[in-house]
Amino acid sequence: MVVKSQIKLIKSLHQKKYRNLHGLFLVEGIKTVRELLDSGLGVYGIFTTDDSVLEGRHDSQILISESELKQMSSLKTPNTILGVFYKPQTREVDFRDWILALDNVSDPGNLGTIIRLCDWYGISHLVCSKDTVDCYNPKVLQATMGSIARVQVIYTDLLQFLRESKQQIFGAFMDGQSVYGVKLPDSGILVMGNEAHGISQEIKAVCHKKIGIPQFGKLTAESLNVATATAVLLNELRREN
Repeated sequence: MVVKSQIKLIKSLHQKKYRNLHGLFLVEGIKTVRELLDSGLGVYGIFTTDDSVLEGRHDSQILISESELKQMSSLKTPNTILGVFYKPQTREVDFRDWILALDNVSDPGNLGTIIRLCDWYGISHLVCSKDTVDCYNPKVLQATMGSIARVQVIYTDLLQFLRESKQQIFGAFMDGQSVYGVKLPDSGILVMGNEAHGISQEIKAVCHKKIGIPQFGKLTAESLNVATATAVLLNELRREN
């Protein structure tokens, strides 16, 4: 049985300040809930309108009504099941492999897709500036399709992080050298910028090399979406190594 105080708490998790306050976040949908359960993250509770959906896999499962699910959900059409999990503890960054860094990426769908790309290409650490959209935003989590369980996302002072790093830093720029002509090392940091403004001037100043994706079509498309550009660059750095 779910109580009013639980519904109030879960509804509050739609906002970043309450996710930070309580150290909790919510996800919706069978696939994502299952992936996070399998990842070993701490579970506050699993709330569902169908008690057979997890086939009895978890003792934190609570049967609720459709009305209660609608009160908790961030979706117009709730998705049968909602899970509330504890945020994972931050682990030390492993500099032996490539690290992806984001400078003020603001769109939840883009961040969610980038997290999925990190999972696909085996990028374990995603380092974000503090003004990058929250990875526990419900829209971001929907877009990750469960990959949030396998990628560590760290929010920090990105400029300081890059300055203190001993790794070679590659920034993605429209006027950068073609990535197809660059010899990429076995490890390093790839920086992607904001959707509208790209990499900020202060971050640009600490990048060791500017790389870009050459345009083969007519000069009608202004730029690539940041998630699409990330996919191209991650594919190239993995192909090279």
